[in-house]
Amino acid sequence: MAKRKTAYVCSDCGAEYPRWQGQCNDCNTWNTITEFVVSSISNSTSRNTGGYSGQTQAKVESLASIDLQALPRFESGYKELDRVLGGGIVPGSAILIGGSPGAGKSTMLLQVMCQMASKKNALYVTGEESLQQVAMRAERLGLPKDKLKLLAETNIEVICDLALQHKPELMVIDSIQVMQVPDVQSAPGSVSQVRESAAYLTRFAKQHHIAMFLVGHVTKDGSLAGPKVLEHCIDCSMMLEGESDSRYRTLRSQKNRFGAVNELGVFAMTEKGLKEVTNPSAIFLSRDEQQSPGSIVMVVWEGSRPLLVEIQALVDYSQMANPRRVAVGLDQNRLAMLLAVLHRHGNVQMNDQDVFANVVGGVKVNETSADLALLLSIVSSFQNKILDKKLIAFGEVGLAGEIRPVPNGSERISEAAKHGFKRAIVPKANVPKQRIAGIEIVGVSSLSEALEAI
Repeated sequence: MAKRKTAYVCSDCGAEYPRWQGQCNDCNTWNTITEFVVSSISNSTSRNTGGYSGQTQAKVESLASIDLQALPRFESGYKELDRVLGGGIVPGSAILIGGSPGAGKSTMLLQVMCQMASKKNALYVTGEESLQQVAMRAERLGLPKDKLKLLAETNIEVICDLALQHKPELMVIDSIQVMQVPDVQSAPGSVSQVRESAAYLTRFAKQHHIAMFLVGHVTKDGSLAGPKVLEHCIDCSMMLEGESDSRYRTLRSQKNRFGAVNELGVFAMTEKGLKEVTNPSAIFLSRDEQQSPGSIVMVVWEGSRPLLVEIQALVDYSQMANPRRVAVGLDQNRLAMLLAVLHRHGNVQMNDQDVFANVVGGVKVNETSADLALLLSIVSSFQNKILDKKLIAFGEVGLAGEIRPVPNGSERISEAAKHGFKRAIVPKANVPKQRIAGIEIVGVSSLSEALEAI
């Protein structure tokens, strides 16, 4: 065997130290440094057993000599997944899919693999379930089973050796937390095992041009379990999100070396597995015929497409000395800031009112284009006045009460017009030069103008 080397790594930031210490100097956290063993398979063992050594002959190349042809991609059979991946699956890429238990990670990947097995040589590696359990799920979902190859194994070296024999073009590792490198003296799921397993598989995928999906668990706060370096060594990181009582799942990219980040794909969980939703705006706009105060539709930009979602606000008299400010799907700190702007520049005081805001459908809105719609819905609920059902609004609100423009304004308005909206309150700088048929566009430059427009 090769000589072993011991290192100490921070589980939060991935910083390495020659010896153990209580506090990490890089991220200043305590008791996060753990020991792990860096090991490699000897060349003699590789030659004798035909195993994968992980070593290749490197060479230095000129930047001008690099081939700049477009990356070859192949489709997964699901347009929503291809959208999140940036247009399809890139050979040799390592893709990490995380999500809470029961979100549908294994179901989605099994559907993709069964569909792709008829076109590509595919291998599904399961470390958490038996082969019979995977076959029973495929039978229940009605998937084609004759082409997909299965392997139940947790030893990384054995998996790579068998992969070299079968030469798959597409692989799934379910999950990275149960995989282990034999030479690392720690339990599966530990920081050192996850780090070494992910690095080993990523290197193997790139050297043999195998597109590899890694399934990852999440912690209680929703972040990926394991060291932070796990997200650094892979090419694409995605999160499959969805509430336990909701049938809809959202797939969002957090990192993508081959496409845009924050792309959003929407799926519906059915008896036959996950079905892609090609028009998610229609789902999030399923509004009641009886319109009520505090409801308005906004247009957010998710990755490379606009998405129409409904925002609701409820303003009620508070019985407490400190009124509550609750935001679901929005930034709660930004809600408090916008209420201060509304008081200062809109002459609407809510010091004795509880304010609740919610984005319908469980969508999380992170961009500032929701500011204007949020304030209009709050004023609507506070004054108990119903807003026009065919009205949409978007725009960023500054601390001076100005309405700032947002990216892709014309595309947002066009998407609203396609869904039958007749009036739009938008920043004045976002008013398109050419008129968009079927919709009246009201450009505003301040919060007071927006309040007058409704």
